[in-house]
Amino acid sequence: MSSTYAYAFALSLASTLMVAIIIFRAGDGTLSVTPAAEFDGDEASILREIDPFAP
Repeated sequence: MSSTYAYAFALSLASTLMVAIIIFRAGDGTLSVTPAAEFDGDEASILREIDPFAP
């Protein structure tokens, strides 16, 4: 997934589900998006966390 698409998808998920969303780089170099509560990977792979409740 491209960087632009990953950020747009993450923003959409965060605002729809009202949960924190993590954008991370997978082992093969691709970008992925998942709810923060479900992320159990390496913290060094996290590119951004989008929190819908952040000021």
